[in-house]
Amino acid sequence: MTTSFRSPAGVATVFSTDQKIRVGNIHSLRSSRTVFLGRNVFGGVHSLPPSSSSSSSIKAISTPAKPEAAKPTKRSKVEIIKEKSNFIRYPLNEELLTESPNVNESAVQLIKFHGSYQQYNREERGGRSYSFMLRTKNPSGKVPNQLYLTMDDLADEFGIGTLRLTTRQTFQLHGVLKQNLKTVMSSIIKNMGSTLGACGDLNRNVLAPAAPYAKRDYLFAQETADNIAALLSPQSGFYYDMWVDGEQFMTAEAPEVVEARNDNSHGTNFVDSPEPIYGTQFLPRKFKIAVTVPTDNSVDLLTNDIGVVVVSDENGEPQGFNIYVGGGMGRTHRMESTFARIAEPLGYVPKEDILYAVKAIVVTQREHGRRDDRKYSRMKYLLSSWGIEKFRDVVEQYYGKKFEPPRDLPEWEFKSYLGWHEQGDGAWFCGLHVDSGRVGGNMKKRLREVIEKYRLDVRITPNQNIVLCDVKSEWKRSITTVLAQAGLLQPEFVDPLNQTAMACPAFPLCPLAITEAERGIPSILKRVRAMFEKVGLEYDESVVVRVTGCPNGCARPYMAEVGLVGDGPNSYQVWLGGTPNQTQIARAFMDKVKIQDLEKVFEPLFYNWKLGRQAKESFGEFTTRMGFEKLKELISAYEGSPQ
Repeated sequence: MTTSFRSPAGVATVFSTDQKIRVGNIHSLRSSRTVFLGRNVFGGVHSLPPSSSSSSSIKAISTPAKPEAAKPTKRSKVEIIKEKSNFIRYPLNEELLTESPNVNESAVQLIKFHGSYQQYNREERGGRSYSFMLRTKNPSGKVPNQLYLTMDDLADEFGIGTLRLTTRQTFQLHGVLKQNLKTVMSSIIKNMGSTLGACGDLNRNVLAPAAPYAKRDYLFAQETADNIAALLSPQSGFYYDMWVDGEQFMTAEAPEVVEARNDNSHGTNFVDSPEPIYGTQFLPRKFKIAVTVPTDNSVDLLTNDIGVVVVSDENGEPQGFNIYVGGGMGRTHRMESTFARIAEPLGYVPKEDILYAVKAIVVTQREHGRRDDRKYSRMKYLLSSWGIEKFRDVVEQYYGKKFEPPRDLPEWEFKSYLGWHEQGDGAWFCGLHVDSGRVGGNMKKRLREVIEKYRLDVRITPNQNIVLCDVKSEWKRSITTVLAQAGLLQPEFVDPLNQTAMACPAFPLCPLAITEAERGIPSILKRVRAMFEKVGLEYDESVVVRVTGCPNGCARPYMAEVGLVGDGPNSYQVWLGGTPNQTQIARAFMDKVKIQDLEKVFEPLFYNWKLGRQAKESFGEFTTRMGFEKLKELISAYEGSPQ
């Protein structure tokens, strides 16, 4: 039996379906910059566009005389698990039926795609108490009233009594037992929610500004985030098969999303596959996208694999998008070959092309991202290896067009949206600061009371805060009073240090944590404030402080003015040099700084910043201008600030 495939250049090639094809020098699913026609080595059929240097030849494809002698391509263990899983089903479906409180290693990897991580309390002795953390997927941070109330109930009935707002505009629900997973998952699905793709090797939650402004650019950014999320959502049904017995709860997709997903005019898709974009192997690692409007960097745009910025004309009508690529935070201590990286400009596309451009970038990472070593599988390493010019050239082959030069944009600002703001449609919204995104106790009770009474939809911000939407003017006073009684204060009553600070959960449940983050940051911020007062800095002056328990960077510490990254018990690697608007990456300043020694490092720096800064110079800008060698000299010479 033979099968015929046609390349983008129109050249028909015939392969036997029984013929074994070896692809030379592949790191993932492709031969490097060549036409690959036929059955993919991991299953599914797809074609790649020809190299610009040779559109009529097929390279790196051969039928070995002795197939058994062909050298196999090295793949990570997770790649093999995905390949054998029947599209993220097996053996998770069997493991969920056992009486064991946990699932095996293969199922641990697969359940991530369903939006869950297996965890245990690392502070308990005498055995492991397993539970699962569930993460929702909320493009633009949008949470309907019904879903919020459901999550609030589930936290009390099946979780640890708290909800956590994440740095990617989602909920995390901790402490769910395996026996309750299906009940919790199905409840979320049936109440306008989803956890599909909130974790795993695929596109994660798509960020967009949480502010519910009735402005054309904000609405268009949020609509675009919704469409990108839909485009890159898995299609093979494994999620609904597992948790609601195959019943579908999907909302209608925009026609342009369906059209972009099905389009294979440039060889992007796996033909006749349940997963036309992802195939059996999905992506090499997690993939993160953010959409925003000019000046609004509430989404930490440059930390994402893809950053998308709405570009409007002089009348405020959206015309297209600037695209940035290659950001990512995760790294490994003492491995300089791993690093945090900020995204760089790729180009501009008209608005009708954005889904095709995003798909082309994702496919480039799918085909060329490394699958042998997961430490190097994020797209930032592909960008670093290739350079932006080669990367753009390959993406353009899948896109089918040339990118235009990016449009000029104004300066970025961090916007928290705390406090009361007019939406522009007659209603108001209120941004509420939540320390480290942890909603519990009386705060949780009062917040639910307000959301339920006034039937409010909410939005989660990328800074772990929450926004109450569509509030009528006459409700403002009573809402403000009730929330203040629970510690949800207006921004003028919240320390500026707290307003911009972030921390990951770390201990006791995160298996990667090396030291404290969420539980440690309250005292750290109080100590920073005390240092400010000691050296004479004003209350309204601030620095961006972010703390993580390990180098994976979930709270994006490498963009902070002061980043504390756990590198040992009660010990942090100190990063300096980020900026308040999150446009400059920090650098490692000191290793193994004990928690009790923070004043020895930071008091001299804050004192000299106060004395030696230029007009409106932030602390991060000051540390960059001075240089690390000079900063260390200032620390060594410091004898205390004069009273």
